[in-house]
Amino acid sequence: MLRRNIDTVSTAQAQDFLKRYEGQAVAEAFRSSWLPTLARRQDWPAFRSAWKPSSNVALQCAELSARQALGKADAQWTSDAQALWRSSGKSLPDGCDPVFALLDSRGGLSPALRRERIDLAIAEQQPAVIRTIARGLPAGDAALANDYAAFLDGVHSRALGWPRTERSRNAAMQGLMRLAKTSPDSAESQLPQYAFALGMDERQRGGVLYEVALWTVASYGPDSARRLNAVPASVYDERLHEWRVREAMARGDWRAALVALRKMPAAQREDSRWRYFEARLNEKTGDAAQAQRLFRETARSATFHGFLAADRLDLPYALCPWTPNDSAQARASVARDPAIVRAMELWKLERVRPATSEWQSALSRFDDTARRIAVEVARDNGWFDRAVFSLGKNPDEQRLYALRFPLHHDASIRRESARHAIDPAWVAAEIRAESIFNPKARSGANAMGLMQVLPTTGAAVAKRLGVPWAGADSLYDSDTNIALGTAYLRELLDKYGAPYLAIAAYNAGPTPTARWQSQRGSFDPDFWIETISFKETREYVARILAFSVIYDWRLNGTALPVSDRLLGRMDAKRKSFACPTAAPPKR
Repeated sequence: MLRRNIDTVSTAQAQDFLKRYEGQAVAEAFRSSWLPTLARRQDWPAFRSAWKPSSNVALQCAELSARQALGKADAQWTSDAQALWRSSGKSLPDGCDPVFALLDSRGGLSPALRRERIDLAIAEQQPAVIRTIARGLPAGDAALANDYAAFLDGVHSRALGWPRTERSRNAAMQGLMRLAKTSPDSAESQLPQYAFALGMDERQRGGVLYEVALWTVASYGPDSARRLNAVPASVYDERLHEWRVREAMARGDWRAALVALRKMPAAQREDSRWRYFEARLNEKTGDAAQAQRLFRETARSATFHGFLAADRLDLPYALCPWTPNDSAQARASVARDPAIVRAMELWKLERVRPATSEWQSALSRFDDTARRIAVEVARDNGWFDRAVFSLGKNPDEQRLYALRFPLHHDASIRRESARHAIDPAWVAAEIRAESIFNPKARSGANAMGLMQVLPTTGAAVAKRLGVPWAGADSLYDSDTNIALGTAYLRELLDKYGAPYLAIAAYNAGPTPTARWQSQRGSFDPDFWIETISFKETREYVARILAFSVIYDWRLNGTALPVSDRLLGRMDAKRKSFACPTAAPPKR
């Protein structure tokens, strides 16, 4: 109530509230609204009284204004204001302007300090910030800084006459990198003249060539391989290493893909995804023995690619579930924790933000055992996503499958899956990936409910099925959402013929899926999935298929092989699960 009427709250009321609830999440939530209110009122004594250190830059500037107004603009104030000035090359909140104006009037913004922030702004590709900072520089320096800003806005030939300084070279690099995002051809063709005129080094040339390659390969353009090979090895990172492998895969050049994969850093290459594809590429190029060894190593991983590897060798799926044996006393202690009690009540009232604040306050005091038990308490109260957002600090927590993969609305899932001849494990996996079983979930694209169905899709499916439709809010009803979402999956499966294609379409829509089909429709499903050009969809398809295996295990104790599942072959021999015990062989 206080936050809702924050502009009419008196200082005495606010101070009483902060004192009464000191140390609780509700007090800090109120403070985050109260301090900006005091800053607007310029009630600096009250602001200083309520102040606690914050990462919020606007509040940091307000605190500096409060100190100045109260006569505390001392040497420490100057140092703190300069540190804030140096903190970012991006635009800072308007409330910082008076602070920096005072700092400048006191001689605290030297040309050297301005140039330091211009360097940050160049690195952040922020031309407007550069122009603002340049106003305090001598005329010649200001003119050059403004020309840097102009180059970021649009590459121009005046840069060929810039002084051969590191700042000029970095400005040229960033401007050409920015150009590469919209016109890689133009950036590539213009790079040599600027590199020569300004003496750009390998890092700077490589930065431009990196963006040229990235924005070409993302759509598998015809120059992708050449441009990837032009990027200096010193500039390569994990993302570009992955794209080099995918680009060769997309052309069906298995040997080039294998060479590219072997250039990955060791840690990246050991990831189950790339170890699996190293095995597949060895298989494609005739080294069956090496492929078998790598498949065996990868099959030890409870991941999509680990499951695929197990299928190649007809091995059980690797799964080592952990069910802790916590005492009743420990569970009761966590469940009675005041912050946990408040969090659960707020969650039931659909007050998600304050519930989360209370939750975080509690977890900041908990050890690993109490944190894990708190997740169980949340699960028992229908707050399932705590297992996703609060577990994982140690590897064993990844094995808490009963917590991480909840089963809720089981009857509805089974009923609608049977009605539409869809595997219930697939439906449960979609719900887990889309909403983590939150029936009130809503995305920025207005997808709603458990299966994140768009209102337009829900209305159309409801009409085709003859299901009552009372508007978009119908999607917040769990039974309705599951009914419509499952029916939509069936429609996609009928259209595309295989679950892995239907899953891609569910996430990305029909247009990109049709494009990927036209480009690589004859590819094996695993290579097709890995060469999806949208990172979100590529990972989504793999995640849904892996989650389906876990949910199949939860529902039935065994699982349909993922290699059959992704093709829709529902009559295949089911897989058992086993926990690997022996150490994996060395490479």
